[in-house]
Amino acid sequence: MTDVPLAQRNIVALGGGAFLGEGSELLNEYLLRLTGKSRPRVCLIPTASADSDAWLVQFYRTFHADRCRASDLTLFNRTVDDIRAFLFDQDLIFVGGGNTASMLAVWRAHDVDNILRDAWAAGIVLGGVSAGAICWFEGGVTDSFGPRLAALRDGLGILKGTFCPHYNSETSRRPTYHRLIAEGLAGGYAADDGVGLHFVGTDLAAIVGARPDVRAYRVEGQAGVV
Repeated sequence: MTDVPLAQRNIVALGGGAFLGEGSELLNEYLLRLTGKSRPRVCLIPTASADSDAWLVQFYRTFHADRCRASDLTLFNRTVDDIRAFLFDQDLIFVGGGNTASMLAVWRAHDVDNILRDAWAAGIVLGGVSAGAICWFEGGVTDSFGPRLAALRDGLGILKGTFCPHYNSETSRRPTYHRLIAEGLAGGYAADDGVGLHFVGTDLAAIVGARPDVRAYRVEGQAGVV
């Protein structure tokens, strides 16, 4: 596949709520519509959950055969030989939640990080929730390293800055993000559960809310104040 113009490249980063939760159906449909296909090919990458069976079951229940052609890429029990060809045959690639740092390490062992960058350049729609949203940025706020939230600084870097999911549902997310930015972490975006940030190219183009009480945020340091 050849590269497409930036205006034809899409990433949707969800703060939480894919597949399940109030309004999840609206977010799922938004992602499917971006493909422009009546029955798109949709692939789940559940690496962050160590290829959790629960993620896979819910994915196939949600993206069933009469609405799309669903598949998955598991890496802990890898069955796909040519990952590049497999992912380039998709219209939408969705990354599940879990441990962001471990996911990125596994991806790099299988060259999935570079393949996903190339898939974005080729115009395949990318999306994800929590870890699957942080990964597209340069970094973010993660619980990958233990019970305390910490900074992650080695995301794929397709999108500039950082991302913080679960801004309204986990009480420590907001203060931790503010503290980390005050300490030098690059600013970026935060999203409540039920919110998707839609980037066209590398620019924020739309904010999609599944409920009227959820928000997205731009968070940065200015003159010593976050």
